[in-house]
Amino acid sequence: MRFYRDLGLTEFYRRPADGASLEQQEPADDEPEQEAADAATQSTLSAEEAMSARKAQFSSPLIAPEVPLAGRAAALEIIREDIGDCTRCALHKGRNKIVFGDGSPTARLMFVGEGPGADEDAQGIPFVGRAGQLLNNMIAAMGLTREEVYIANVVKCRPPGNRTPEPEEGATCSPFLFRQIDVVRPQVLVALGATAATYLLGSRQPLAGLRGRVHAVRGTQLIVTYHPAYLLRDPRQKKEAWADLQIAMRELGLKAPGKG
Repeated sequence: MRFYRDLGLTEFYRRPADGASLEQQEPADDEPEQEAADAATQSTLSAEEAMSARKAQFSSPLIAPEVPLAGRAAALEIIREDIGDCTRCALHKGRNKIVFGDGSPTARLMFVGEGPGADEDAQGIPFVGRAGQLLNNMIAAMGLTREEVYIANVVKCRPPGNRTPEPEEGATCSPFLFRQIDVVRPQVLVALGATAATYLLGSRQPLAGLRGRVHAVRGTQLIVTYHPAYLLRDPRQKKEAWADLQIAMRELGLKAPGKG
């Protein structure tokens, strides 16, 4: 199937010893305009960068009361109205459209990315660029459609040059993400990359140490995997991402199409 070819499942790669460590930070949803920092850069953080990383640690808001299934679409609309024509952080200065979220308000599976890219900023919909096309294929490989899942980002406005959101930007915008999560109440969350994992877990940790296991976040199960934009740059890691998605499928009781 095309979905599995796109995931790299019909090819076998020898995983380099430091291959996974390359994915320390991810660009926004669109095709990256700058390379993510590599492991060596991350291991030699300056004092200023280290302080910035510490600022990324924060306490997430309390979990909101559960919204009945029939009221979840309206509850998400209230959150969007609360965001309004947002000027809460500097990201609003360069945005075209706020990128709120997309998909089913009653989804069992929710994906969280970093922030909008150029295509998303133009259309106001998350993951519609090249990375979004790959994400669609990943969802299909799980036996689902994009309309059956919910997709959102840590920040709703495109960072300049698709850079990683600054800690104050993420801390300002992420409470809206937590409200979205509380409304949708997915059974499984998938963090697409280190930035999404940082804000969902409340602390910055190496991606390699977060993958391959289930984390408890806001009453749901969190799986951490690579950002699709990173997979476009390093297709060798698609098999690793598929292994992560299989953990999510196990939690959801899903089987891949054609697998019985």
